[in-house]
Amino acid sequence: MTAPLRIGFIPLVDAAALIVAVDKGFAKAEGLDVDLVREVSWSNVRDKLNIGLFDAAHLLAPVAIASSLGLGHIKVPIAAPFNLGLNGNAITVSPALHSAIMAEIDGDRFDPMATANALARVVAARKKSGAEPLTFGMTFPFSTHNYQLRFWMAAGGVDPDEDVRLVVLPPPYMVDSLASGQVDAFCVGAPWNSVAVDLGVGHILHFVSDILVRAVEKVLAVRQTWSEKNPDVLAALIRAASRAAEFIEQPENRAEAAKTLAQPDRLGVDAEVIQRTLDGRLKISSDGTLRESSRYLLVGRESAGRPEPVQAAWLYAQMVRWGQTPYSPEALKTAMGVFRPDIYDAAMGSTGSPPEASQAIGAFAGPPFKPDDIAGHLAAFTIKHRKP
Repeated sequence: MTAPLRIGFIPLVDAAALIVAVDKGFAKAEGLDVDLVREVSWSNVRDKLNIGLFDAAHLLAPVAIASSLGLGHIKVPIAAPFNLGLNGNAITVSPALHSAIMAEIDGDRFDPMATANALARVVAARKKSGAEPLTFGMTFPFSTHNYQLRFWMAAGGVDPDEDVRLVVLPPPYMVDSLASGQVDAFCVGAPWNSVAVDLGVGHILHFVSDILVRAVEKVLAVRQTWSEKNPDVLAALIRAASRAAEFIEQPENRAEAAKTLAQPDRLGVDAEVIQRTLDGRLKISSDGTLRESSRYLLVGRESAGRPEPVQAAWLYAQMVRWGQTPYSPEALKTAMGVFRPDIYDAAMGSTGSPPEASQAIGAFAGPPFKPDDIAGHLAAFTIKHRKP
């Protein structure tokens, strides 16, 4: 007997493990009959998961935490027992903004501190001339994209709440918004940065792995009550996704995986663009300049699938830093409890945690992050939310 599941996803490369698990038969081999439902916005995915229209979802890691804390919406405790992707985002800017930043840069153009300082000079010059503030697109208020943009620009002295505009856009709408001039830049997951470059409307300024060495991006999310009622089904889903992640990470399988993901009802973009993403070999400007990074997107390697509560703590600290919630030890405990390595380990038959080094955030600015010292983390930064 097969277990029917309805799972929501957004057309992004870090949904790969779910899509490949279904389309390559790994889910069926685990006794699962999965209906994958393509959505446009994260609010749709969250809401349908919360009310039970979805059994599971490809979800922004911070949304799982926010839902469990009741931030920005109704409170629905979420369990995240599998990471669908680490890293994978990039900051893409318009050709005009790229030229402005490069004209002001002092240092390596791939050094996020150098570009953040250059951005601060661009912002100051625009303010002095009376120009409109720059507008940056990100996918959701409770998103890694929001926090990564803020972390980067604030390190250079740009106040994201005072000096620029941050607006929410669904990932598939980012490119058109940049092309039409509605935004000057955006932070989004693959493949939309590459699509902007290929169309000649954007330049990839940074991979998120320049800003954070190891950043959880999307998780496999289920309602906590559902996980308690369906432990065997959830374990089967984790194993299927893990097998798919292993398949994708084999270089000889990348072309096949990319072709699977490229289908119109999946990502609906060119397979070659997707394969570039999986290979960590991206075209960063329309002149064909390539940049390679082994850390651009981690789907299964380096214990990427196993949830790390320290990652949840870092995301919670960003929510506090930017005024989305006041700090409390109880809320921190709840946030860290969303990530469930225990469920992952039970499903995979593994014991023990990965090496300590794999749990590091590795931010380019500020002291090393310690989840038991959120106050110290916040004190290290001068730019943060100003209480009214």
